[in-house]
Parts: sequence; C-alpha cells; structure tokens
Amino acid sequence: METGCNPMELSSMSGFEEDAELNGFEEADMKDMKLEAEAVVNDVLFAVNNMFVSKTLRCADDVAYINVETRERNRYCLELTEAGLRVVGYAFDQVDDHLHTPYHETVYSLLDTLSPAYWEAFGNALLQRLEALKRDG
Repeated sequence: METGCNPMELSSMSGFEEDAELNGFEEADMKDMKLEAEAVVNDVLFAVNNMFVSKTLRCADDVAYINVETRERNRYCLELTEAGLRVVGYAFDQVDDHLHTPYHETVYSLLDTLSPAYWEAFGNALLQRLEALKRDG
C-alpha cells in the first residue's frame, strides 16, 4: 500500500512527531479498509441482489463489514480483514461471535460458495463483454 510519505521525512522527526505521524497512518489504514470494502462491493454488485458496506457496524483499523443479499435472497454479513473475507452473520449487520467460518482470499471465492446464481451472473457478464469486444474489435 502506498502511503505517500517520504521515508526521509520520518527519519528527521523527533520521537513525539514520529508517534503522531504513525498514528495518522493508523487512521489512514482504517479509511483504506473501508475503501477496500467499497471496492469489493463495486466489483461484484452486478452479480448480487444487494451489497453495501455496513453503516451500523463500525469499521476499525483492521476490519470492515459488508452486507450482501445473494440472488437467492439469502442475506449475510461479511467481515473483511487482511486475512480475507468470511461470513460472520446470517442477516444484515449481524455478527455472531460463535460463528467460525473459513476465510476466502477473494470475494469471488466467497460468493462462489454462497450463491450458485452468482457464477451464472458472472459468466453472463463475461460473455457480454467478450461479445462487445468482438463487435468493436
């Protein structure tokens, strides 16, 4: 991840300034996790009924929550961390601490396990893009 900080600037700071700057990076990481969640949503929104970053569950510096309704009308609350994505609840904005589901590296892998209609929609979109390229190219 690019932070936009010059390493030479950090080496010239006093300890107090360095701590303040590093705390700023932690806040940027939190915003970046939410941005990452928004990117995940935008990437696959076409293949699900509904998907959005939770406004109820708070993002932390290392986690964001995404609500998704599959084309089969099943609702899930997903947790996004550096480890990947996993189901943490079976309703929007619900986190069940007793639920231990596996992490998936990608949203595609997760949706593949949750929604057979997802891959159908994904395949159809891919075919449409290929046909458009064939027409235009």
